Amino acid sequence: MNGNWGVALMVDLGTGEVTRRQIPGEWFADYIGGEGVAMRLFAELVDFDGLPLEASQPLIAAVGPLTGTAAPSSGRTCFVFRSPASGAIGASNVGGHLSPAIKKAGYDLIVFTGEADNPVYVVIDDDTVEIRDAMDLWGMGVHDTEAAIRTALDGKGWQLATIGPAGENGVLYAAIMTDGERAAGRGGGGAAMGAKGLKAFAVRGTKPLPIADPDALKAAARQAREEFLAEAFVKDELKPYGTPSFYDSINALGVLPTQNWRRTTFDESIDTLGMKAYHEGLDVKPYACSGCPVACGRVTTIKSGPYAGETGGGPEYETLGAFGSKCLVNDINAVAHAGHLCNDLGLDTIATGQTIAVAMEWYEKGLLTPESTGGLDLTWGNGEVFPELLEKIAHRAEGIGNLLADGTKRAALALGGDAGDYTFEVKGVELASCGVRASKGEGVSHAVSPRGADHLRPYATTIDAFGYRSEELGITRDVDYLADAPQEWVKPLMEFSMATNLMGVCLFSVITLAVQPSTWASVLSAATGETWTKEDMLKAAERVINLERLVNARFGFDRADDTLPKRITSEPAPDGRGAGQVANVAAALDSFYESMGWDLASGLPTAETVEKLGLAGVV
Repeated sequence: MNGNWGVALMVDLGTGEVTRRQIPGEWFADYIGGEGVAMRLFAELVDFDGLPLEASQPLIAAVGPLTGTAAPSSGRTCFVFRSPASGAIGASNVGGHLSPAIKKAGYDLIVFTGEADNPVYVVIDDDTVEIRDAMDLWGMGVHDTEAAIRTALDGKGWQLATIGPAGENGVLYAAIMTDGERAAGRGGGGAAMGAKGLKAFAVRGTKPLPIADPDALKAAARQAREEFLAEAFVKDELKPYGTPSFYDSINALGVLPTQNWRRTTFDESIDTLGMKAYHEGLDVKPYACSGCPVACGRVTTIKSGPYAGETGGGPEYETLGAFGSKCLVNDINAVAHAGHLCNDLGLDTIATGQTIAVAMEWYEKGLLTPESTGGLDLTWGNGEVFPELLEKIAHRAEGIGNLLADGTKRAALALGGDAGDYTFEVKGVELASCGVRASKGEGVSHAVSPRGADHLRPYATTIDAFGYRSEELGITRDVDYLADAPQEWVKPLMEFSMATNLMGVCLFSVITLAVQPSTWASVLSAATGETWTKEDMLKAAERVINLERLVNARFGFDRADDTLPKRITSEPAPDGRGAGQVANVAAALDSFYESMGWDLASGLPTAETVEKLGLAGVV
């Protein structure tokens, strides 16, 4: 089998048994690989009746057929699990250098089941797999854990996935960290890993990749790379300024959530948090994930203030929004330190910053008091509170730490009253820093996502707010960023975004429609030896999207769960290009569901759609 090995490494942490499972070839024909094949296996292994953090639930790390190849930005790993934050599927994607190690060790998937009696870490060295004691690592931060494991291992070439104290303590938005600084953050994968007693796993691989036609792959990958680097935003902003380049643009479009989504712009922060100010205020070095020609990541050293000399990953754009604009903090040093600390504690910066922004509004409204916060001052703009509050959350310190560790949906229920009016979550997962009142297509992305609030599957703002169009995707008509409907154009963009997760490449290669669908189909064809057209590729992605919808239906989710926070649907935006706008979710969903072949009442795939995609009986 070319492109994929057809092998899943099965590690039962409860019994210590290690086996290898052959994956049917038709699964790769139907789902390509990566998140697709992982979700197909998850649908078979998941305990639909169990709770998300029970030992019976699988945790899957998956790579794709392009992983580690000459294809640009082919360094993505997808983690699939049942999300403790939402109760729905968890699908969290991360870069770094872990995925090529998994692929070169001879696996398409690594599946962890069961629960260890005591903390462990797993060492995978090609065909050799060991489960080692991790009692002395439990309680360590991510960086110390990585250093200790690397010291214990022989030789070079090891890549690690690690959790910090947040994952150990079951924080519902704990992340799985790779390369020390890259986060699979969405949905609480770190908590799923911690519940299994799995502190880390290390992988080293030396096997040649199973590529059908290496010469054809190099040629197709060269074309993809050229398209990637030629796109204007990638060339002029993303490559020189990294993900912080989005900050200025998103603020200008009026879709930058500010002061817990009360505002849609934070103009006064551009001279401090904007992309050029960021690169002047911090010492910055680019960071590239495996195979990436853009190097949009950032490693920063704080130059002044109480954290001077501290070095860490990011802050990326989402961290700037989460701890900056959402909390009304206009201090690059405070935001950078918060991002660095989240990485070491193993916290998703998106959910953490949004949770703190909600807490600041609760504090303003009197729902939280100095007594209930343990004396912490959660006044708007107070970035000095971040370090102590983050430690309390990660360790579930009694009181405010334990309250916020469960996320804002559960915290609001605990507080009672009108606390829920100020939360920003979908299906229990906090929203990212991508506004929707001046990008109504992005509202669809957030609402219908199977993993809760989702800003990237797809990043619809590309089309309606930034104004990109795609003949290959059939998105050529004028799209009004303020129109709630029709939203049929979201479907092909969603499929194209999902396709990157199936192949194992970075969404940033297509976020501005830089690499064309037909080009990716050529790269995929060269790797697998099978002829893939863009239509085949998008159909496989459509199949995965519908499979995830069906899995969530078994968890009890339907149209009623495809919603947006109260402020977005009832409070008109006060500023920006969307001033006066709210989101009409019902109109947007009707239009999108119709394009997807989903029942308008339930929001679930119709029998005809299930049959067309070959999903009958899969779930």
